[in-house]
Amino acid sequence: MRELLNDIRGDRGIWGAFLLLAAFSFLPMYSASSNLANVIGTGSTTGFLIKHVLILLLGFILLYYVHKIPYRYFSGSSVFLLPVVFLLLVYTLSKGTTIAGATAARWIEIPIIGVSFQTSTFAGVVLMMYVARYFSRRKDREFDFKESFWFLWVPVALILMPILPSNFSTTALLFLSVVLLSILVGYPFKFILRIIGMALIALTLFVFVGRSLNAGVRAKTETWKNRIVNFNKPDPDASYQIEKAQMAIATGGILGRGGGKSAQKNFLPQSSSDFIFAIIVEEYGLMGGLAVILLYMWLLFRIWVVAKRAQTVFATLLALGVGFPTIIQAIINMAVASNLLPVTGQTVPLLSSGGTSIWMTFLAIGIVLSVSSAKAE
Repeated sequence: MRELLNDIRGDRGIWGAFLLLAAFSFLPMYSASSNLANVIGTGSTTGFLIKHVLILLLGFILLYYVHKIPYRYFSGSSVFLLPVVFLLLVYTLSKGTTIAGATAARWIEIPIIGVSFQTSTFAGVVLMMYVARYFSRRKDREFDFKESFWFLWVPVALILMPILPSNFSTTALLFLSVVLLSILVGYPFKFILRIIGMALIALTLFVFVGRSLNAGVRAKTETWKNRIVNFNKPDPDASYQIEKAQMAIATGGILGRGGGKSAQKNFLPQSSSDFIFAIIVEEYGLMGGLAVILLYMWLLFRIWVVAKRAQTVFATLLALGVGFPTIIQAIINMAVASNLLPVTGQTVPLLSSGGTSIWMTFLAIGIVLSVSSAKAE
């Protein structure tokens, strides 16, 4: 064990933040999962906790081995993996599994081990690796819109298009991450505006054409519309989840009701995933919620420090590219629970229940740690 600990490299602040978030997640997960166990009648709270612990353990194993890989290997591998994840996304879109009786074309079943794999989360990491590679290889050249359109934005579009029909929020999150990285590297703002305009036109065409040709797309776009229309709407029947989340936050007070004493966990359908932050505030109060926010802000700060200290342009962009989406996702989830944004379906990395999403968070941070450990080589 001592040899293993001595072999751990990279930014200690990131390691510490991850360990604290993982350790803190046990109690909220155990408490919030009682909704699934007692109200819905799926499994047991102990079973959900054990599953969460195992997922985190496997995640830390993944994190350990990824952080040992020299970061330069992620450049070439992104070119190879990009077409692979595109094919996986197309396959997932056409053969997505059915979960709880509802079509969920986000997962594919891995038959050997019987685990569902959410391909969009893996595709997001690979996409940001590729974008970091593209920008780093053009650091000394003036950007040309035509060239960048074919070699940057077309690959981005090919990855995002298969994700969009089943997961608009993830599509928007990844697009926002790419645009943010583009701004940081000095990509001309007029080019960014063109791309945003093209994206809006493509989204509009998808909505109008898709609604007329496919019932599944029509149902999805109807869900998107309802979430926007019902945002901040006073009608409780139209915003049930947000109302319960606000009640949970409001009753938490400064110090909270106490661990495991949430009342709203029995009414929030996604209390262990999409709305776990509301349960945390209800049980641990404003102080607990602020502690979680500060941990993610600390993680963001350490990612920025790693990027600033990186030895190469690719290392800097890689750390920011794969690190930013984790923080953005956490912020979006907390904003939704606080009714600052419409419902998106995004979880809190590490704290919410999940499998693939948690592992891909570990993968992304493992890449950041690989960048941070390179300075000692």
